[in-house]
Amino acid sequence: MNLSLRANEKIYINGAILRFDRKVSIELLNDATFLLEAHVIQPEQTTTPLRQLYFVAQTMLIDPKNLDTARILFDRMLMDTAGIFEDATVLGGLQRIDVLIAEKRYFEALKQLRALYAAEAAILASSGQAREPIFDETAPKTGVVAAKFDSHAA
Repeated sequence: MNLSLRANEKIYINGAILRFDRKVSIELLNDATFLLEAHVIQPEQTTTPLRQLYFVAQTMLIDPKNLDTARILFDRMLMDTAGIFEDATVLGGLQRIDVLIAEKRYFEALKQLRALYAAEAAILASSGQAREPIFDETAPKTGVVAAKFDSHAA
């Protein structure tokens, strides 16, 4: 796989952060987990449920040393996130993302999450909901994901 980076653009490869002082092309010759800087979101950008989920999935890819902790948080947030949506497109997407994460295909999961942003924005706009964080670590976990996914199975 060939990647082209602009001067001073960052790339995250297998947990390392690289930045080059000039425009550069990189050829990855074997399997590597990577994320381009343009696809990295910052904590202050986690203003919606799906963006919060993205941030945690991104952490699994960028910070492999904390993968287990991030995975536990991801699973809890996935349940909470699925519990607030009734839209079949979003729920189906969350189910696919859950499978991708289980298969350690984090880059593809992030891509799927980004693809759901427009649907989420439309849902939040039509419901008049504020774009506030939804995850509460003290809230009891209910197993909503399985029930939601089962009720929307194709």
